[in-house]
Amino acid sequence: MIAAIKPAGTNTRGLLAYVYGRGTHDEHFDPHIVAGFAMLGMPDPGRDENATLTELGRYFDEPVRLRNSEFGKPVTDHVWHCPVRAAPEDRYLSDAEWGEIAQRIVQAAGIAPAGDDLACRWIAVRHAADHIHILATTVREDGRRPRLHDSGLRVGDACREIEKDYGLRQLKKGDRTGTRRPTQAEMHKAERLGWDQPSTEWLQDRTRAAIPHVTGAEEFIAYLEAGGIEVQVRRGPSGDLLGYAVGRPGDVNEAGEQIYHPGSKISPDLSLPKIKARLEFSRPEEHPTARRNHPSTPWHQATDALDTLHTDLADDTHAQAHITALGELIEATAQKAPAHLRAELRAASKAFARAQRSQVRAEDRAAHALRRAARDLVHTATGPDGSALAALLAALVWAAIVARRWHEVKNHAHQADAARQAVQHLQTAADRALAPTLAELSARPPREQAPRVLAGDVRAAVPDHAERILADPAWPALATVLADAEARGHQPHQLLKEAAARRELTTTRQPASVLITRIQHTGRNPAANRRAEAARRRSTMGVSVPAQQSRNSKPSATATPAQQHRQHR
Repeated sequence: MIAAIKPAGTNTRGLLAYVYGRGTHDEHFDPHIVAGFAMLGMPDPGRDENATLTELGRYFDEPVRLRNSEFGKPVTDHVWHCPVRAAPEDRYLSDAEWGEIAQRIVQAAGIAPAGDDLACRWIAVRHAADHIHILATTVREDGRRPRLHDSGLRVGDACREIEKDYGLRQLKKGDRTGTRRPTQAEMHKAERLGWDQPSTEWLQDRTRAAIPHVTGAEEFIAYLEAGGIEVQVRRGPSGDLLGYAVGRPGDVNEAGEQIYHPGSKISPDLSLPKIKARLEFSRPEEHPTARRNHPSTPWHQATDALDTLHTDLADDTHAQAHITALGELIEATAQKAPAHLRAELRAASKAFARAQRSQVRAEDRAAHALRRAARDLVHTATGPDGSALAALLAALVWAAIVARRWHEVKNHAHQADAARQAVQHLQTAADRALAPTLAELSARPPREQAPRVLAGDVRAAVPDHAERILADPAWPALATVLADAEARGHQPHQLLKEAAARRELTTTRQPASVLITRIQHTGRNPAANRRAEAARRRSTMGVSVPAQQSRNSKPSATATPAQQHRQHR
């Protein structure tokens, strides 16, 4: 059940005309009062043919007129309006039940506290099966104004209790970090103009997409303007940027003037102070040239940046910062990924936006590595090879799972649900990205004895998951990956242990696929030359060559069966 308190209005008669009217699409049927502050003597134009909307409006506004006649400053923002709607799957509610629900809503809001005979005048009008409209004037019978601060939170809590008591669909409790829903007028306008999204949603997507591209607030504003978004800025006397608002081209009011929406109204985390904190508290690079010359691509570096995410969530302020930056990395990946994956990744980014913000204050400077990885990714001129993309998407799946678990522990219901939705989209994209790699690996299996030896490595390195891995349809491809890595000088047993340490395998559907992406990432480069390294140690430590060779010639007593098999070959 959703109760949406609207901004204060000024025209009681006009609002009554709407709730008693036929609606913009003739959707209103049999409008009538189901509850009110004093049913006795209150005219109901829906039931009494002699009652008029003007008469009912005057009845409502009487306390307002009395107050305005006694005080110098008149009250004009006195119309309180709260539609209350049941979920589509909820059962039919009778007039009596809707009346009880309305009574609980106005009590929670502070419009009509229980037992208060001098409360505001209000009515609840039903003109459809699934919702009512509660109307009130915010001047009490004693001339005072009601206390409505945080009424939205109280009404939301009341709705959660109503859902339990009436057996309705139970929604999650709000935490004041959600975005404002588009109004009916905004949705109808978008439909009329042929837009896929209302302006506020369209602006949120594009504003959020700009963040990985920039390093400061001024650059952020310039990027939005370059992208065709109408931007209105507010500056102080010194020229410092104090605030901003954005508008969708073509979204104008009746006078033909551009409509602007402040960033904080589009989404709480898109206010200028929040954006400044995210952009300007990142740690500056000491050696950017060295990083650009690093042999790893930005795709590999982004995967590396995710490696420590599960340990970075120990501190709440750091956790929130990393989850916020993770959303930026998902957005950056969606922008640069191949075309056939962009739809799923954009859906993942849009879903994860709700998981990026909570009531926990973020220590943004803690997430500089993730944020830098996102920035490098959107600025790279080269696309990823198949294995690099698959590794990054698999890492993003695990990172989103870790974020979801953190939110669950903190009882952040909306954020946990958003992360869960993002995981589903990310997993779909990861499966699609990995499919060509699996086909290529399966087409060139290792030589005949290798899979049996490698299966021994699996049993030794990850004994708790070995049978699931070996039964996974992707096991032949994993065997090929391990054989390739061994040919480059790596130890399959060690690679398996390291991969399992990075990503727990209990909850994964296909453990072999997870290990493939991880091992391809960590084992992509040739291993260090052990003989050269041993020679260097001997020259610095004075170890004799014969003694060292003697030790190297003996199989290790602690070696796995697979390793001993290799040593005797």
